[in-house]
Amino acid sequence: MYTFRLLTILFLFIALQARSQNKEPYKYPPSEVVTIKSKVLNEDRKVYIHFPKVDSADLNKRFPVLYLMDADNHFELLAHYVDYLSRPDVLAMPKMIVVGIPNTNRTRDLTPTKSITNYMGKPDSGSYKFSGGNENFLKFIETELIPMIDKNYKTEPYKILAGHSFGGISALNCMLTHPDMFNAYIAISPSLWWDNEYLLKLTDEKLKKGSVLNKKIFYSSGNEGGNNSFFHKGLLKLDSTIANKKLKGLDYIYKHYPTETHMTEPIVAYFDALRFIFKDWGKQR
Repeated sequence: MYTFRLLTILFLFIALQARSQNKEPYKYPPSEVVTIKSKVLNEDRKVYIHFPKVDSADLNKRFPVLYLMDADNHFELLAHYVDYLSRPDVLAMPKMIVVGIPNTNRTRDLTPTKSITNYMGKPDSGSYKFSGGNENFLKFIETELIPMIDKNYKTEPYKILAGHSFGGISALNCMLTHPDMFNAYIAISPSLWWDNEYLLKLTDEKLKKGSVLNKKIFYSSGNEGGNNSFFHKGLLKLDSTIANKKLKGLDYIYKHYPTETHMTEPIVAYFDALRFIFKDWGKQR
């Protein structure tokens, strides 16, 4: 009897171990977890991939793709929003694949320049000593991640890049330096204070007055210290610069959320961003 119980306990332990090892990080919304051995970044990178719910009419369809930075925090949120807004009884946007990119070294990957100056203008070598790797990170997305997604999943060419805070400046930097990578960009409270407002200067430099930029851009700020905060002032400068450029083909909007903090703003802003990007989708159906 003792041996039988021991074997039973051992069997259950092994079964539980097997279940634990095979456990998926995201049960709901159901998503795949794929590991890419990145030569560009010289590390393994996991990505979360959420598929639209399909019926028999969708079997041969291809889908646009939303690439989301900071997937550690926002992947589930965006996957739920996309599922809801594309439901047959809502139909505010098409069904879409969501690709979430979780972080390994966030500051390295999402900042465009090497800088150790924090938002207060003071040196912080401890937090920012590995900064400035955004170009390499964008190269990973362009040459490794997107080709892998396009090869293995039913994608159409339309792509969106979305990010919050450091992810917001990464999205803007991509638009300015690699404008052909994506069709639309979402920058939620981008950290425009970074490196003495580097992105604001780059925006003024790269966007030539009256030039053509067939993109959609949504950018926003929350109540991150009031109207005199560096976030709010930076977004006002960005909005003014883009407006003064009078770019052809650009559809953009700036939204301010005075009742939201830096961390609650994505809850409302991402929803509004998707509605903005696909505002004309219903008319085209």
